[in-house]
Amino acid sequence: MNRITNRFLAVLFLLTLSVAFVRSAPAKTPNVILLFADDLGPGMLGCYGQQVVTTPNIDRLAREGMKFNNYYGGVYCAPSRWTLLTGMHDGRVGGWAQTRAGLPILRDAGKITEEEYQRRLEQLKKSANPIAPNEVFLAQIARQAGYQTAQFGKLDRGFLTWHERVKRFGWDFYEGYFDHQRCHGFYPPYLWRNGEQFELPGNTLADCGKTSEQGDEPVGYGGETYSQNVFIEGILKYLRDHRDEPFFLYHPTQLPHGPVAIPELHPDFADHPTMSLAEKKYASMVKMLDDHVGMIMAELKQLGIDDNTMVLFTSDNGHELYYGPKPEYKNRRLPNGEEANLTDKKWRTSEHGDVFNGAGGRAGLKRSGYQGGMQCPMIVRWPGKVAAGSQTDLLTAHYDFLSTLADLVGVEPPSGKDGISYLPTLLGKPQTESHDYVIVNNRFTHMGSCALITGEGMKLVEADKKRGLFQLYNILDDNEERHDLSAQYPEKVTYLKNLLQSQINSARPDVNP
Repeated sequence: MNRITNRFLAVLFLLTLSVAFVRSAPAKTPNVILLFADDLGPGMLGCYGQQVVTTPNIDRLAREGMKFNNYYGGVYCAPSRWTLLTGMHDGRVGGWAQTRAGLPILRDAGKITEEEYQRRLEQLKKSANPIAPNEVFLAQIARQAGYQTAQFGKLDRGFLTWHERVKRFGWDFYEGYFDHQRCHGFYPPYLWRNGEQFELPGNTLADCGKTSEQGDEPVGYGGETYSQNVFIEGILKYLRDHRDEPFFLYHPTQLPHGPVAIPELHPDFADHPTMSLAEKKYASMVKMLDDHVGMIMAELKQLGIDDNTMVLFTSDNGHELYYGPKPEYKNRRLPNGEEANLTDKKWRTSEHGDVFNGAGGRAGLKRSGYQGGMQCPMIVRWPGKVAAGSQTDLLTAHYDFLSTLADLVGVEPPSGKDGISYLPTLLGKPQTESHDYVIVNNRFTHMGSCALITGEGMKLVEADKKRGLFQLYNILDDNEERHDLSAQYPEKVTYLKNLLQSQINSARPDVNP
């Protein structure tokens, strides 16, 4: 009897240990897909208020996940990608130190020889912003956790990169453009895949089929093989090939960056009675972006990995015009011919002839220090983990994603990074750490320059760099920046101005501890 009792107790003990082990074992970390749109303001998405172009697939991400309402990128493509990939705000040294683009186009057009191209490329490599030996990039975080990493689209942070540099950023697999100037066309003669050049059938133009600013070339102008169709095919194949191992896939798409080009007009706009051809093309590019999101989500479901994949959708910077009233914005003109200003007559897509109101009432566009230049969409979906239909006003930025990814996959984030993990907010837990402020650097001065946004909702804008003019807004109550509060709070303006200026061209604590 004692022998039976002892066996029973031994079995019970082992079962108890097994249960304890299961309970203490870490949950399986998800695959991660980051979809990074190009020049897409939040106002272009239905879930953020778009009324003309429907975006059902992206809107579904918001319905089934969390939408961010206080999220910031950069004001321009290269710095915004740098801040995402480094986890540092772009006021840090190197944040705006992109390489010069366009060299491959000169070679491909026969304007320089191959020998001259190689000589200039070597000079460019030597003068490129150096990468510290101890620097850790976004993809390297995933690799530390055993993930396969892949990038499709506009490679690296810009403007001109090369194989060794892309690999240094931590990508196991990549496919896309080395030169961001070539990305202004959608019909490249060739792209790059893991250091190997591959040709695209029917594409012969050195400038990759770049259209004019007017966008009035015939639909399909530029070549036969549209780059974005190549990328979506590559992405779907990658998902099938890596369904049984953890992966981090980053897709910095060209869409809907202009000048406008599309293989065919979307049926929603092909026969639109009032839209110009450029507007029809632009709307079709947004629709293609949404369709591709839908294809990715359908593939995840088909492969049975939908529930264990976190999908994030955002954009690099605020809205940009490739149609309609862009000349009026450049010339700072209002519809009645008056000159726009930075006080009571700021330039807005909602008031100046943009049929889509792409900036959604916000002041300014890409390159502007106002909300229209830097506020971005961010949507995160992870079934069963991120509450469906949820929203957050948490102050967040591109440079938070590196820390968030580290938190998600169980890797200790590198010390000295500027970002803060927002994973607790995604999982409905207390966000015990948050930003006192977010920095957005800006070397342009067309409509405001640098900005600082505080956790309490105040935003300082360097409205006029030459005159040293700063404005203050409460963006939680006044996201359209119509009511300057600087005269009411001069001490706060002084404090925030000194804080902002201390961060511009500041040293990097992550590589110089």
